[in-house]
Amino acid sequence: MKRLTIAVAVLMIAANLMAQQDPKAKEVLDKLSQTTKSYKTIQIDFSFTLENKKSNVNQTNEGEIALKGKSYRLHMPVFNMDVFCDGTTTWSYLTEAKECNITGIEDDKEGSLNPANIFTIYEKGFNYSYVGEENLAGKAVHVLDLFPVEKKKEIVKVRLYVDKTKNQISKAQTFNKDGNTYILVLKSMKTNIELKDEYFKFDKSKHPGVEINDMR
Repeated sequence: MKRLTIAVAVLMIAANLMAQQDPKAKEVLDKLSQTTKSYKTIQIDFSFTLENKKSNVNQTNEGEIALKGKSYRLHMPVFNMDVFCDGTTTWSYLTEAKECNITGIEDDKEGSLNPANIFTIYEKGFNYSYVGEENLAGKAVHVLDLFPVEKKKEIVKVRLYVDKTKNQISKAQTFNKDGNTYILVLKSMKTNIELKDEYFKFDKSKHPGVEINDMR
């Protein structure tokens, strides 16, 4: 019985090491990272879906995001919200309420998937494994699974779909312990568009009458 327990433990450790050091997955992620970092800027039109089969929830919304280094600007019409971030400060502008909340930058403790971190979520805090190849919207993609190193996190798994030809993320899914699945699909992407640093900052002079709440 003791030998069996030891054998099971060894197999579990081996499986964990394989997930961390999957050479095929690492090769795909390295190419993805290299390609992403070669772009000065990225502009994306995307769909963002929340699914929960137990609660019979399936909601899809559209949005746009622009990225430049650690800066981003997110537009989510359905929530009447625009988010500006220059890498150190975040402005969450609620267009209908005419209110803007200012906060600092905090690490994403849960490693949750959102349009702003889709290209970097795999860089830390995850083990990874190669699942295989699939056809997605007529294009061949690599399928990778990412598992959080810290098991206490709400997130259970992230599944990435990476275009084999372009070395770009086409789709990403996050599976949470609460049964929620978040699906991010990139509909179109433009790169190296000229975007000044000011584009990622909220300019209150251009939004008269907006209430500013500095929460830093």
